[in-house]
Amino acid sequence: MSRLGRRSTLRRLGTSLATATAMSMTASGCVTVHGELEVVRSATKSEAAQALKDFTAAYNKADKAYDPALDAGRVTGPLGAINQAGLRARQVQSPEGNPRHVPLELTDAKYAIPKKQGWPRWFVADTDSNRDQDSGRLDTRWLLVFVRGSADQLWEVSHLAVLTPNQVPDFKKDKDGWAEPVRPDAPDLAVPPKDLSEQYASYMQNGEPENFAPGPHTSAVRQARQKSARQVGRTVQYLDQRLDTGAFAPLGLVTADGGATVFFATRQFEQQTVAQGVRLDVNADVRALMTGTAKTRLTKERVSSQVVQVPVKGKQVTVLARIQGLTAAKGS
Repeated sequence: MSRLGRRSTLRRLGTSLATATAMSMTASGCVTVHGELEVVRSATKSEAAQALKDFTAAYNKADKAYDPALDAGRVTGPLGAINQAGLRARQVQSPEGNPRHVPLELTDAKYAIPKKQGWPRWFVADTDSNRDQDSGRLDTRWLLVFVRGSADQLWEVSHLAVLTPNQVPDFKKDKDGWAEPVRPDAPDLAVPPKDLSEQYASYMQNGEPENFAPGPHTSAVRQARQKSARQVGRTVQYLDQRLDTGAFAPLGLVTADGGATVFFATRQFEQQTVAQGVRLDVNADVRALMTGTAKTRLTKERVSSQVVQVPVKGKQVTVLARIQGLTAAKGS
């Protein structure tokens, strides 16, 4: 099959997989903008603290039991897609639960709560976690984005970013300590938040537009892909897609330097094709989420969540952190 034919096949399969999984991801997580025109704080600090406590409790129950239903009401968007698929995969492998469960602890919480109109409402919790307490691990902070689509919904976490302390953004705050949301179409930024998903997917696919600074989550990933694209008896192709509607819409806060910190998502497909007699590498996580039988071809779908520092026009966007997780796979 020609390169064009393989890319067309990957695109069709990617669209098919994306349609199937998007229905399950967004059915309970969509958020819409409606309601009040008055500018109000998204939450009180006590409400934010309770939301963090509720999320941590649900996360720990789900992780201990490897049961996605136990925290399904506390995650949404890209983190929800990654979390729920990961728990489903581990549940298949360990139906009795997680024998190595260590409760997650999120302490020293600081909140950036914006004042805004209407719904959805959201805020960022900057926390210290116990996941870096093992000897030799780099000190990190966990940033969690909490979202609520209406007064009747629970607070859910849509994004998680793990940063070093010196990477944590300095959010702009007013005299009362409230943060400022960035406009999706902010004209003074290097890339408006509403365009980040599309532009990042395009950059990862073909290196354009060159709006992203070199680093481990940009140029280094592209170089690694190019290196692994062709091996003896095996080809690997990638397809990146925007993911920016409903519960996956970007969210950002203005920073003290006049730029913005934005959380957004993308979808990625990786297709491996092997020659006759060459085995596909299918690990336990992939097998648990896979449909079909991987004979000569395996397509893996992942959701990726990024947090970026967006400067004013004329400078490049810096990707501060990225997490991604397998959400579906298909063998043929």
